[in-house]
Amino acid sequence: MTERIVVVAAALWDGDRLLAARRSAPPELAGRWELPGGKVERGESAEQALSRELHEELGVEAEVVERVPGEWPLKPPYVLQAWRASLLPDSPDPKPLQDHDELRWLTPEQIWDVPWLDQDVPAVREACRGAGLSRWAAPPRGATSRDAPAPAPQQGPPGS
Repeated sequence: MTERIVVVAAALWDGDRLLAARRSAPPELAGRWELPGGKVERGESAEQALSRELHEELGVEAEVVERVPGEWPLKPPYVLQAWRASLLPDSPDPKPLQDHDELRWLTPEQIWDVPWLDQDVPAVREACRGAGLSRWAAPPRGATSRDAPAPAPQQGPPGS
């Protein structure tokens, strides 16, 4: 039996705004949006992995607050877990350092305006519910995560 590998994602909140990160790689994911995070390494807790990933990918210092209910299958043997997190008071602003070419703080009304990766949709939905934003916990009727146009990833480094 293959060992399960946990991928952690951050529902990083600033008040009622949720941070979304646009993938720049691999090509099949480029231009789609996700909750930032990554794989839990051997010997790490999920919380430690998420703090490390947020520092590596966004250059921030964050507090991992609590787990978002649920776990979602990815490509075997991976599963996705989401955690509510917040920036520490002395943290720099997030920047797209690895695997992303753009970041956006989305207000509740904007949460479904980006083309989320399919596997992140249920995590975003649950993160909204957990943040008291149940009204925005589902995409508008008839919408899918692919409805919003996916901008082409930048060819050079961001800002070049």
